[in-house]
Amino acid sequence: MKLRQPMPELTGATAWLNGEVSKEQLVGDKPTLIHFWSVSCHLCKEAMPQVNEFRDQYKDQLNVMAVHMPRSEDDLDLEKIKKVAAEHDIVQPIFVDSEHKLTDAFENQYVPAYYVFDKTGQLRHFQAGGSGMKMLEKRVNRVLGESE
Repeated sequence: MKLRQPMPELTGATAWLNGEVSKEQLVGDKPTLIHFWSVSCHLCKEAMPQVNEFRDQYKDQLNVMAVHMPRSEDDLDLEKIKKVAAEHDIVQPIFVDSEHKLTDAFENQYVPAYYVFDKTGQLRHFQAGGSGMKMLEKRVNRVLGESE
């Protein structure tokens, strides 16, 4: 996805965990952070406490949604996804993307990957990899500053 592109429709989930959200629910009131992760991704698990800290710190100002992007057949086990999500305190809605429909809509190739959308649903920041959480926080704060 290119910067300033609109958020894709959130369709094609093989399952939703922790409740389902639509694009319409995420756009309008506040910015949104969508993060892609996978049960087989070590970096994703390492970064998750920081993502959760974000989610909790900005819970009134920022929508947070997770997308589980499988990297292999082993990653398709829904019970395993639920178990890892619980172990890593992923309580935000999780779009289970076993057919890579949302992954393709985002043109995403990485886990972990982070997409920050402003409140109008325009992509404002993208980053991939487990490091760089300070940069992500700066970008989130910039978008939050605009929406006040």
